[in-house]
Amino acid sequence: MSADIQRFDFNGNQLRALTDEQGEPWFVAKDVCDILEIRTDTVRKILENDEAAKVNPNSIGVAQNGGRSPLIVSEPGLYKLIMRSRKPAAKTFQRWVTHEVLPQIRKTGGYIPVGESPEETMARALLIAQKTLDQQKQQLEEQAPKVLFADAVATSKRSILIGELAKILKQNGYDTGQTRFFKTLREDGYLMKRNGSPNMPTQKSMNLGLFEVKETAIQHSDGHTTVNFTTKVTPKGQQYLIQKYLGCTPLEVGA
Repeated sequence: MSADIQRFDFNGNQLRALTDEQGEPWFVAKDVCDILEIRTDTVRKILENDEAAKVNPNSIGVAQNGGRSPLIVSEPGLYKLIMRSRKPAAKTFQRWVTHEVLPQIRKTGGYIPVGESPEETMARALLIAQKTLDQQKQQLEEQAPKVLFADAVATSKRSILIGELAKILKQNGYDTGQTRFFKTLREDGYLMKRNGSPNMPTQKSMNLGLFEVKETAIQHSDGHTTVNFTTKVTPKGQQYLIQKYLGCTPLEVGA
């Protein structure tokens, strides 16, 4: 649970919110109950176990009388409490939460209430901006290995075996193996399925320039010769399939 408490003002009543590890909002039950004129001790009777929880008051800076752990409610729990309220302002409160508070929380991680001084607004805006930059930095750091890998493949000049590509994809986060990757390519229409040529490229993938077929003549001891066919992934095919299965940044792939 995030330690960042967001404080909103609804007609002079405080509403405190925080987000969990998945970025979903939770609200301090006492604040909700005060606004809706519902007894706090009935919250557990109204809500399911996954709609209400207690949180460490020291970790988020919110404590009830006696230092007890405060009760918080999820977004679905909040709506359920609103439905139970007989207060005429309940519908107004619901519209305010859904149209102003939640969109701002999900968009920026914070809320700038009306009535703040310019200095307070600026300070809050800077905190929100810094949080957004930190999130973008983390995303770029997580994507960096894949982007570097994609750039390296883009300069590749040689064709490789399908098994080699499967191994490279696995090393870069795509859960597959050689046999499974062959099956995936067949299911996705890049390799033939019919008996006798199960791993030969389809016409579709050949038109795209994804594969090439290498012929190898084998001389047997009895004097006869056979030809083996090996499907290899072209540099263009490597870029195409990496973009498809790894979700890297867009690569320059022709028709």
